[in-house]
Order: sequence, then C-alpha cells, then structure tokens
Amino acid sequence: MTRHICLHGAESTGKSTLAPQLAARLGAVVVPEYGRLYCEANGTDLDRGDLLAIAEGHLAATNAALARAPAWLVSDTDPLMTQAWAIMLLGRRLPEIDAWDGAADLYLVPALDLPWQEDGTRLFGSEADRRRFMEVAIAELDRRALPWAWVEGTGDARLESALAAIRAARLA
Repeated sequence: MTRHICLHGAESTGKSTLAPQLAARLGAVVVPEYGRLYCEANGTDLDRGDLLAIAEGHLAATNAALARAPAWLVSDTDPLMTQAWAIMLLGRRLPEIDAWDGAADLYLVPALDLPWQEDGTRLFGSEADRRRFMEVAIAELDRRALPWAWVEGTGDARLESALAAIRAARLA
C-alpha cells in the first residue's frame, strides 16, 4: 500500500523545495506541481478550462506514479490546491474538483514563515493575499475533514518539521 503525502498551501512557502527533500528521506516517488508546469507553458491568465486542465494533469501524473506501486508518494500539490486557485481567481468552486475523491493520507502545509519570491508564475505576493490564499487552502482541507499538519522553520528544520508531522500521523 502506498502512503501518500501531499504538500498544500499558499505560494512561495517552500513546497517545491520540500517535496524532493522528503522523497529522498522517505525513498518516495515525487509528483511535481503540475500547475507550475502548466503556467510556465501557458501563462498565468487562468480560466475555468485551464484550472480543469491543471486538475486533470495532477490526476494523470499521480496515477502514473501510483502505477509504479511505490511505498511512498509525495505530491507537490493536488486538485485540492487547484480548487483553492479557482476560489482565488474565479471566486467560485469548480464542481468537477469537488467530485474528486483521491485525497492523500496526510497534507503538509508549510507556514508563511518564508519570504515571498517572484518566479514568474506567482500571483498573490502581498501579505494580505498570502494570508487569504492560505486560509482558502486550509479551508479546502477542513471542508473534507482531511488530516493536515503545519510545517515550519527554514532549511533542515523545515524538513525535520515535515518528518515529525509524518511520524505523528503514524505513517512512518
């Protein structure tokens, strides 16, 4: 059985840095952030169709990784983050994503304790926008009563915080 960890939360909180670090420690397969790849190829002026394409891309990448039957899978976001983007960008939920039922075993939410950095794909850099995005992201987890934990600190401390959360959830 694959144990699935998903990184979830606002932009520029270190999710894409943490994913391969966790994978290296757990011997996991990583599913990269499909939304970033999509935006790098297509831009950040996203509409409903783009967000559904991103959710489908997440699903396809996750299914391909799960077909390898890894002991651990670390996802750098999933369709629930795409739903948070829909709320932030469109002001509404997408029913297609609400129907998705492939949640991870544990969601790790990196805190807003790292400075925001522009990378060409990020949109919500003000402190108020970052806080709102984080609230929307966490509300998606709470709405489904999914297990999640904060990840805090910088450098190795952030990785150790994530590993401690996984141990506390009795997954490792």
